[in-house]
Amino acid sequence: MSTNEEAANAPSAVENLLPALSPEEIVEHLRALSMRMGKMAPMTAEERRALRGRLRTPDPVVNASLNVIDTLDNVSNAVGQPIEEVRSMQSDAMRWTAVEQELRSMLNGVSGANLLRRLRLDLLAAQAYTIGSQLARDPANAILLPHVEEIKRMKRVSRRRKTAPEQTSTET
Repeated sequence: MSTNEEAANAPSAVENLLPALSPEEIVEHLRALSMRMGKMAPMTAEERRALRGRLRTPDPVVNASLNVIDTLDNVSNAVGQPIEEVRSMQSDAMRWTAVEQELRSMLNGVSGANLLRRLRLDLLAAQAYTIGSQLARDPANAILLPHVEEIKRMKRVSRRRKTAPEQTSTET
């Protein structure tokens, strides 16, 4: 392992000071944090896609347009927003974008770590089944037979094709 990789994998000073939280504690903290964040607007993927489709103005054009509001009070009066409030909205949008990116990064890390856990469990389960199947051949290990047979049954059931739900006819 190179020095850079060792440094990247080494725990930070903060990680050494803080005890790891359990998943339940993290959920509790996230819910408390969520309640303190104020108004949020949960949306479906379709709603987000529709709103993103309406965003047509690149950031540099938005900035230049906001300068127009700042230049003349008549423009500010016409749009119904003082430049201070508009700049505050712009600042909030940029700051919340940073929060959004950090949360996505955290979710990606949690998801990846959990996928690795599930992969390890899958490997252990396969090893246990294989070893158990071999040991169950010996009458001295007959206690394993019901377990091995149940796993075989469950595997068969999970491999079955799911049948499509019957379509009811509305014709009379």
